[in-house]
Amino acid sequence: MNSKDRIVMKNKIIIALRLVVILFTIHCSLSTAFAQEEETKAPIRFGYLSYQQALQSMPQYALVQEQMADLRKKYEAEMLRVTNEFNQKYEEFLEGQREFPKSILKKRQAELQDMMSRNVAFKEECRKLLAAAEREALAPLKIQISETVAKIASERGLALVVNTDSDACPYINPEMGESISELVISLLQK
Repeated sequence: MNSKDRIVMKNKIIIALRLVVILFTIHCSLSTAFAQEEETKAPIRFGYLSYQQALQSMPQYALVQEQMADLRKKYEAEMLRVTNEFNQKYEEFLEGQREFPKSILKKRQAELQDMMSRNVAFKEECRKLLAAAEREALAPLKIQISETVAKIASERGLALVVNTDSDACPYINPEMGESISELVISLLQK
């Protein structure tokens, strides 16, 4: 190795040592900063409640359920009427099918199939309309619950509120979380 190669090698070693010192300094600074940040962080507090229990505790909920029961009865009465109408036409068809000419037989079969298709479609439409009516009727109550939960969470310094319905949270440590169910229910009943 000649003297020029030695100088280059020496410069590379010096640069590598400086880089190690710089990286070590950065590492120490970041470790200290993170340690200080960890010490100053407060634990995250959260609340939990049963949304369904809060909803069912509202005085307006019983009224919505009554209205939905009345609407359901009306749809069921209409479904019964069209089912009875279909059954009557079907019985008439069965009684006279031996005597009908082929063209009338096909026409009546087509009428019955059409009637049955319309009945099935009507039942499905009733199901959708009932679900939409219930969503629409419950929307103001759900807004009220959300606003109440937000108010309580803000007042108590909660980072989030967990809905415990549907076994979404099978276990919550009571030392880390706070049940706000009773607070929400009491505010909703005013």
